[in-house]
Amino acid sequence: MANKNILLIEPGYRNKYPPLGLMKIAQYHGPEGKRDNVRFVKGEDPSAYEAAWDRVYITTLFSFEWERTARSINHALDLVGGQAHRVFVGGIAASLMHDVYNANPEWRGIRFIKGLLGKAPAISLGLDPFDEELYADDVHGQPIEDLVPDYSILEHIEYQYPVSDAYFTYTSRGCVRKCAFCGVPALEGMQRDTHSLTHVVEGVNRLYGEKRDLILMDNNVVASANFKDTVAEIIDLGFQRGATLKRGRYELQRRVDFNQGVDARILCKDPMYLQQLARIALKPLRIAFDHLGVKKPYAQAIRYAAEAGITELSNYMLYNFHDDPKDLFERMRLNVSLNEELNIRIFSFPMRYQPVNRPDRGHIGKKWNSYYLRSMQVVLQATHGVVSGAPEFFRSAYGDTYDEFENILFRPHHFIFNRYWYEQFDGKAEFEEFQSVMSSLACDERTELIGYLCDRDKNDYVHDLNELAPGKLRDAAKFFVPMAKADEAKIWEAQKKRRVENIGAYLVPDDERVEDAALTDEDIQPRANAVNKIDKIKQVFA
Repeated sequence: MANKNILLIEPGYRNKYPPLGLMKIAQYHGPEGKRDNVRFVKGEDPSAYEAAWDRVYITTLFSFEWERTARSINHALDLVGGQAHRVFVGGIAASLMHDVYNANPEWRGIRFIKGLLGKAPAISLGLDPFDEELYADDVHGQPIEDLVPDYSILEHIEYQYPVSDAYFTYTSRGCVRKCAFCGVPALEGMQRDTHSLTHVVEGVNRLYGEKRDLILMDNNVVASANFKDTVAEIIDLGFQRGATLKRGRYELQRRVDFNQGVDARILCKDPMYLQQLARIALKPLRIAFDHLGVKKPYAQAIRYAAEAGITELSNYMLYNFHDDPKDLFERMRLNVSLNEELNIRIFSFPMRYQPVNRPDRGHIGKKWNSYYLRSMQVVLQATHGVVSGAPEFFRSAYGDTYDEFENILFRPHHFIFNRYWYEQFDGKAEFEEFQSVMSSLACDERTELIGYLCDRDKNDYVHDLNELAPGKLRDAAKFFVPMAKADEAKIWEAQKKRRVENIGAYLVPDDERVEDAALTDEDIQPRANAVNKIDKIKQVFA
């Protein structure tokens, strides 16, 4: 039954890593598997209309990418002429929002797969032998989850993943924790070890050649009873500390990255954990620091890391959950203190909490407000999502005290993004006038102004100023009217001439950044005339 046409679709969002699930499905259907014709596209690629597809698989990632994912699902339905049984949707969002996806009447008949493809293919995919579905008889085959990913499909698209020259795999799935903000317990269940790491690496080497880096996507590797064995296996595979890979005349530095982070509450218990991690080519060491309640174990873990010789660190900082802005600031400020004390380098990546089953980014924590959340996003846009632990950069971007940080969050957003312009250059007089007006406001007036800014879209500020009483409050609100894009473009051009760079932007390589920092809503789609091309192709193949 070989030679079927199989289409794999990743929606048109920006993402750091290739879609591992689709790569394994490609292996199942490809030359080493069922010997089908496999094609991989990103977004609503119009060239997909040039073939008739026997099956279409769509991956999903973040729940808030609902709109882009929905476009890909509707595109797939169009590609198969409305034959919904040919379309399969899986991945993180499809698992965590399984009921929501299934409830859409327009998608009735599509198979939404919940969880991992950890059973025989026909069982995991829910294939019906009575309908004579493609490969419905494969009830004893190797689970798709256990297959070596197919790297060849990455050559089908123009999109370049920041991390691609790497082995992508797991040594364990699930987690021992049941954090209320995390989707892992629902997606993967309790922690358990996976198949051999060596099996995956050797399989990739045989089929696609040796890779430089090792990206391990475990949720909590240090909680594994086989943690020391895992470290030993990593070393045996050529990823010991200082390891290099020779390619032609060049020696490339290798890197191991536990990209989901490691658990400070375990690391702090015994320096053994960091001593073991120091044996491998780990860069960076990622540790989660989700709230001030774990300040003590987090700080101890950092000190153990420094003692073990690990000086390149990164952490995830959840905010907008049960924390408040002061909680976030104190965590960021602690990293500055640890950098100074231990002579290490810690970069933080604040990650805005969104419920794992919400289809947009609109959640506002009880101790945050919508204006401060947007301000935080603008600060992160200016620093490319990075909070540098270098004192001079941190103080410039976030302030040296919580009061300074809150005052930054309370600024007009064009003042935040173009900070140098307003603090040092031609906009300085306007900025000083703003500060003077704000300092004259009483506490209740500041509260009223925040309420005004939160209760309306930013583009309505200019229209709604009359809702405020004439006087200091209205005078302050005038500064928050968004700047025209053309005027802001002139500022950017002027700053370029003065060689003003965004704080911290150049300090962290793209392959060390986080998967998503909610910094952009830009689509990744095929070329500009895609819509016209779709219409033309559909006419030809009608």
